[in-house]
Amino acid sequence: MKARWHVVKLPAKIGLILVGLSFFSCNSLKRVEPDELLLTDFEIYADSIKTSDSDVESFVSQKPNTKLLGIPLKLHMYNLAKPNPDSAYQDWLYRKDKRYDRLERLLSEKQVERLGESFFVSGLSNGLKRAGEAPVVVDSSLTQKSLDRIRAYYNTKGYFNNTGSARVDTVGKQRATTRYDIALGEPYMIDTITYRFSSPDIDSIYALHREESLVRVGEQFDLDAFTAERERLTDLFRNTGIWNFQESTISYDILRDTILARDDQQMEVELKIENPRLRGGGDAPPYRVHRIDSVNIFVDHTFSDQRDSLKSVVVDNFTIYYKDKLRYKPKALRNAVFLEQGQVYREIDRIRTYRQINNLNTFRYPNIELLEQGEDLLTTNIYLSARPKNSMSVDFDVIHSNIQRIGIGLGAALVTRNVFGGAETLSLNGRATFGLLSDDSLTEDFFTEISADINLVFPRIWMFSFVNAQRLIPSYMLPQSKITLGTSYQNNIGLDKQTLNQLLSYTWSPNDLTRNVIELLNIEYVRNLNPENFYNVYQSTYDRLDDIASDPEFQNNPDLVDFYEPSGNPNNPLQLIIPEGTTGFTDAILEGDVVPSDPDTFGDVFRIEERRIRLTENNFIFSSNYQFTQNSQNGINDKSFHQFRWRIETAGNVLSALAGLLSFDKNENGQRLFFGVPYSQYVKTEVEYIKHWELTATNVLAFRSFAGIAIPYGNADNIPFVRSYFAGGANDNRAWFPYSLGPGSTDNINDFNEANFKLAFNLEYRFPIVGDFKGALFTDVGNIWNVWDQTTLDSATFNGFSSLSDIAVGTGFGLRYDFSFFVFRADLGFKTYNPARIPSERWFAEYNFANSVLQIGINYPF
Repeated sequence: MKARWHVVKLPAKIGLILVGLSFFSCNSLKRVEPDELLLTDFEIYADSIKTSDSDVESFVSQKPNTKLLGIPLKLHMYNLAKPNPDSAYQDWLYRKDKRYDRLERLLSEKQVERLGESFFVSGLSNGLKRAGEAPVVVDSSLTQKSLDRIRAYYNTKGYFNNTGSARVDTVGKQRATTRYDIALGEPYMIDTITYRFSSPDIDSIYALHREESLVRVGEQFDLDAFTAERERLTDLFRNTGIWNFQESTISYDILRDTILARDDQQMEVELKIENPRLRGGGDAPPYRVHRIDSVNIFVDHTFSDQRDSLKSVVVDNFTIYYKDKLRYKPKALRNAVFLEQGQVYREIDRIRTYRQINNLNTFRYPNIELLEQGEDLLTTNIYLSARPKNSMSVDFDVIHSNIQRIGIGLGAALVTRNVFGGAETLSLNGRATFGLLSDDSLTEDFFTEISADINLVFPRIWMFSFVNAQRLIPSYMLPQSKITLGTSYQNNIGLDKQTLNQLLSYTWSPNDLTRNVIELLNIEYVRNLNPENFYNVYQSTYDRLDDIASDPEFQNNPDLVDFYEPSGNPNNPLQLIIPEGTTGFTDAILEGDVVPSDPDTFGDVFRIEERRIRLTENNFIFSSNYQFTQNSQNGINDKSFHQFRWRIETAGNVLSALAGLLSFDKNENGQRLFFGVPYSQYVKTEVEYIKHWELTATNVLAFRSFAGIAIPYGNADNIPFVRSYFAGGANDNRAWFPYSLGPGSTDNINDFNEANFKLAFNLEYRFPIVGDFKGALFTDVGNIWNVWDQTTLDSATFNGFSSLSDIAVGTGFGLRYDFSFFVFRADLGFKTYNPARIPSERWFAEYNFANSVLQIGINYPF
């Protein structure tokens, strides 16, 4: 009977789909006039070969309506709107003689007019029109314009003798496609290049860099190469002393024969660089190489300042002008300026000066003035205006989450600039959050979180005096040293933590693409204030222990009876008391006071206790790390770029060296103690690579790969929880919630599943939908495992290539709304391959909406 039902219903479903497609098909022509053709597609052929080059397609002036999964959704939205809602309203309003008078008496004349502008009368239709797209109908003038633009594009590639035609082909009722055919012909090649320069200095500089030219003899003509060469020459001359070089003075004379179709179509190119033009007309003197004559720095500058009224000091041929008292160390100002007396002017030095002065975080945007002195000298004046010495900011938040019913957050930050006269920045930050918890079963429903830190930033590498940091990392690399001291206190439903942290870090950027960070000292102390609350927080771990303790051999044991209390569950009337019962039962099993009949029970209880100790013990982490990042993105409009990040961290090595000299105390497990706490010792490294491809002007394919491993050794046999890896979440595998995936093929055995080895790969296709709404289709692959640590559970351990079968696969789709300054993201993930299931049920067993996971995030995940 069930099979028959499917047989009967299936044709009906297919029929509904066909009816729906038919409706959409007819609806597409709703706003197309009888004598018009709806454009559905276009094709471009170059020498009879179809091209899908996005550069060529961009010159087509008339393109079909955009589609989502083959459906012109925006067109249908436009067609749902009334063509003339205002006229329709006026027609309805005056269709009956007394209708307007009745509405005017009931409302008012002004309100009757506003009724016509309301959402339900015209607002909805106008909104649909704005969000949608009018039907694109074939326009012969635009078709010809597209053909001309395509031919002009191929002209820029050297096909000066190309010919072309365009035709419109009907494809069904009132539908058509356009086809553009271009006969390219033979391209023109560069035969000779000659030069004519008005300036001897330009001639000399060019001669030294001629081999670097992007326009070369024997190559096909390409206008992009000529444009790039103009930019290269401009950059070259401005960085070799020609401070006032103008790109507009570069021109090319090209001699070619476009009439005779010769087999060896050649062209002669002449590069010309004229003298600069004066603003009032006429030629200026020839370009000359300029050197810096003097550098003057004006601090605390205002436009009313007169140089004669200022005091001055000379440092390394730099003259610093100031009022009353110089509040800045001359060396700090001198190191921020790269335009030096006697050197040939370079534009890059001017740019680096701007960047480093901004990096000081003490002055507003500087003004650098260049004045000619004679024929080949420049005076440099740098005007600096100070930011406020002190500034303060306050923020306020209202918080709500699954564990916090309501909360209020208050934060304040005080910033003091130029603390020691060397443009140092001191900031004091404090934050307090308090409110009510959501769990009414707790004895206390109030939570508090308090944190404070102090940060001191030096705009240079702050090291020991015998290290010449300026030589190793020059100021143009925007160096910064940061010292941080912080503490936090947390009191909520968790273990309640107190942390102390100290950081000494260095950052610098050799260029716009790369950034280096060294955290020389990263010290963190974590103290758990309420470890006896462990089993209340990690409920699944408690359930595992309680399930073991529910065996009648334990519940009926008189030595264990004091560890139980009534549960209210008729299937399991007793449960372990937290914390007395859980501690007593665990000790009885592990110390041998009670010997289980099942030999596996001891191992299960041992692993549970091992996890409890690991997550409740205090941690002392004394680490150092280095991170290198590279980002090739050139502005927010660059959609084809890559990002690379590599990080390595070591912890405990300094303390291990001291332990050998000072004989640190040890605990019962043989671990050395530092101030009574076993210190962590491990090495951790991770690599991440992200690549974006711009498929079209609006569609992007994004890929991310990540691999990370943390290996304990020496004084530790595990990784601190705060340094471990987890899988799942809005920025990882979106078919699983955070901490719910893995390790390995385990099935969410803990409340917070973590491990010390992780692999993750993500692929996402992003496309527009309507207006600022964007869509995405994604595939997330990855998992976490334990490796080389204390874990003995085989299903959670990485055992070589065979463990790659435990890699989870999640797929799904998402919606994004672009607010310009951030993107709101909602992703729906489906468990496509779940390694926690038996091998025969891993693929698509949970691929349904009931088992899907909704992830909410801000900005793109990668």
